[in-house]
Amino acid sequence: MAISETAQKNHEELFPNHKSTLKVTDPELIEAFDNFAFDEVLSYGNLDTKTRLMAILASLIAQHTLSEYKVMLGGALNVGITPIEVKEIVYQAVPYIGIAKVFDFIHATNDILESARSCKLPLLSTVPDFGMLCL
Repeated sequence: MAISETAQKNHEELFPNHKSTLKVTDPELIEAFDNFAFDEVLSYGNLDTKTRLMAILASLIAQHTLSEYKVMLGGALNVGITPIEVKEIVYQAVPYIGIAKVFDFIHATNDILESARSCKLPLLSTVPDFGMLCL
């Protein structure tokens, strides 16, 4: 089995120039996973890419899977989800799963926004499209 052209295209859109270590050590797993996650799942339904990634981020927070959240946050920002939208997703998780479970995600989000995206925190949500000003 090979990774489909659609899966490769979608993966590259989310994670430009990403080199998977698992693709080297576990190619069979990555082929099956990429074809499922980046082709079959993304081809299903009528959600646009941004909405789909917002749902994925919320799901990862609810599952308390911080490592995968960090990876998908990069992909979400790459496809146009704004830092303000990301912060809102994280904040909305607080009443549903609890502040203690969300703290790590708040810190991870801030670290990624500041270090990888050059955002100045706190974000000024009252300025139109301010979330688009980060790299």
